[in-house]
Amino acid sequence: MSGHAKPKTLDRPASDRLAAMAVFAKVVDLNGFSAAARELGVSKSAVSKQVARLEDDMGARLLNRTTRRLSLSEAGLAFYQGAQRVLAAAEAAEAAVTHLAAAPRGVLKVNAPMSFGVCHVAPALSAFMARYPELSVELDLNDRVVDLVDEGYDLAIRITRLDDSSLIARRLAPSRNILCVAPEYLKRAGTLLTLEDLADHECLLYAYQAPAGRWRFHGPGGERQIRVSGRLRVNNGEALLQAAIGGLGIALLPSFICGGALRDGRLGQLMPEWNGRGSADINAVYPASRNLSPKVRVFIDFLAARFGPHPYWDEGLNG
Repeated sequence: MSGHAKPKTLDRPASDRLAAMAVFAKVVDLNGFSAAARELGVSKSAVSKQVARLEDDMGARLLNRTTRRLSLSEAGLAFYQGAQRVLAAAEAAEAAVTHLAAAPRGVLKVNAPMSFGVCHVAPALSAFMARYPELSVELDLNDRVVDLVDEGYDLAIRITRLDDSSLIARRLAPSRNILCVAPEYLKRAGTLLTLEDLADHECLLYAYQAPAGRWRFHGPGGERQIRVSGRLRVNNGEALLQAAIGGLGIALLPSFICGGALRDGRLGQLMPEWNGRGSADINAVYPASRNLSPKVRVFIDFLAARFGPHPYWDEGLNG
């Protein structure tokens, strides 16, 4: 038998653990036991006992208490972030049942990257809004990372690695970058045989690329990062596409931007074996602190069905 003690939380009903998490989160959110007690309609001592038992269950101090202030310990911060996700998931499950038959209505405020929003989100809105006539949409397009809570967005479309633990994400589609170039550029500048040859060519740079001046590739040799340079740096993918079509240089573009130009021959694909799927996906994200409302749920479901694991913009492309 193992010498480790069984965690006490496993001896408690799941409903009790969830209730204790909710009390703890309320104390943190309202920055005090008294405020949490008033909000929950219970005594301060009951709130204190719940938190104390939770700390006993965890075997760690979650809150640092003084006579004047309350703060999260390192363990408390990690537990609070996890509790937010668990509580949000529980609320979402309850909301999904409660609102299953309710017609989505109201205003849906969405943020999306400029190029993906123009090319793929905006064209989807006519069918979506026809399906839900009581729903209005405010679509805000820009490439900066917005604060969903502070700026009042219901959800955002993000194409990046998601590090923000306060957001819940649902994958809508894969995203892959393709190394592409106009035939005229290759006639003028010569061909490429290896990724290292990019150092000798004019590359078209995306201003928000991280890390700057490095392109990431996935292929038979695993992941590679290649240093690149060029005279043109732009903060918009569609503008980079037009520069590539015009023969200004080589571009590393998402297939949802360059797919059409590759299919009609305005651009050619370089080294397709190194143009595999990257680590980023196209995700719909929304705050963990909010219920998944019917209007958000149906919009995410709609986009996931429209794009899916094999999106239409990848049809006919190599890799």
